[in-house]
Amino acid sequence: MTDATQPSSKTRRMPSMSVLGPILALVVLILIGALLNPNFLSAGNITNVLARSAFIGIIAVGMTFVITAGGLDLSVGSMAAFIAGLMILVMNAALPTMGVGVPIILLGMAVALVAGLLAGLLNGYLITALGIEAFIVTLGSMGIYRSLVTWLADGGTLSLDFSLRTFYRPVYFDGILGISWPIIVFALVVIIGEIVMSRSVYGRHCAATGSNEEVARYSNVSVKRTRLISYAALGVLVGIATIMYVPRLGSASSSTGVLWELEAIAAVIIGGTALKGGFGRVWGTVIGVLILTLIGNILNLTDFVSPYLNGAIQGVIIILAVILQREGKSAS
Repeated sequence: MTDATQPSSKTRRMPSMSVLGPILALVVLILIGALLNPNFLSAGNITNVLARSAFIGIIAVGMTFVITAGGLDLSVGSMAAFIAGLMILVMNAALPTMGVGVPIILLGMAVALVAGLLAGLLNGYLITALGIEAFIVTLGSMGIYRSLVTWLADGGTLSLDFSLRTFYRPVYFDGILGISWPIIVFALVVIIGEIVMSRSVYGRHCAATGSNEEVARYSNVSVKRTRLISYAALGVLVGIATIMYVPRLGSASSSTGVLWELEAIAAVIIGGTALKGGFGRVWGTVIGVLILTLIGNILNLTDFVSPYLNGAIQGVIIILAVILQREGKSAS
C-alpha cells in the first residue's frame, strides 16, 4: 500500500504548469532578448525595464485583488490619466501661493491618493450597492475619465510648470543605491500585496467571494464589503502609480494611460489568477508584468516585429492565458 501511494503523493507535490508556465516563459524571453541584442542584459536596460514595469505593476497588484474577488476594472488607465491631469492642475494653481518645494509636491500626492480612493469607492459602490455589472460600470467610468481629462486639457496636453517639473523629477529618476523610487515603491506594494493575499483574513475573503458568493455569505463573509475594499484599494494604487508617473514626463493628455487596463488584466491572468475569481497570486502577477514589459522591450530593441503590434500581442496573450486556464480546469 505504501509503495502504491508513494508515486501519487510525489505527483501531488510537483508544481503545476500554472505555476511553472509563467516562470518558464519569463526565462525564455530573457534568453531570447539576450540572444537578439547584446545590450538587453545591460544594467541600464534592466533598470529601464523594471522602472517601466512599476506603473503597470502597482496597478496590477490591485487588479489581482479585484479579479480574485470576482470583479473587473476596465477604467484604471483612464482613471490614471484623469488623476494625473487633476494633480497637475492643482499643483500649478497652488504654485503662486505655496512656491516650489516639498509641501506642494505633497499636496499633489495627496490629491492623487484621495482622487484614486474616491474613484475606486465610486466604482465599488455602483457595483456592490446598486448591483450593476462590473463590466458595465467600469466601461462607463473609463469613458467618463477619458473625456474629463480631454476636457480639462481642452483637447491638448496639461503640463506641469517647468520649475515644479524640475523639482519633482527625482521622484522618478532618483532612488537609493542606483534603484529608482518607482522600483522601490513597486517592490513594497508587491510585498504587502503578497502578504495580504496569502496570509491575511481579507485575502481569504477575496478568494471565497470570487469562488462562490453564496458559500462565502454562509461562511459569514461580507461579500459587498470585500469587493468594495478591493475597488477602493485598486483606486489608491492607481493614485500611487500616477504619483510615480507624473514626474517622468510632467504632463497628462487624453493618450495618457492608454491600454494600461489591458496590460494590468493581462499581467494578472498570465500570472495564474483565475479570471472568474476564487484564486489570486500576487507574485504571479509580478511575473506577468515582467513578461509583458520584456516583450515590449525586445520589440523596441530589435526589428523582429514592429513595436506598434505590442497591443495586438498582449491581446493574443490574454486569450491564450484564458484558454490555458480553461484547459487546466477541464484536465483536472
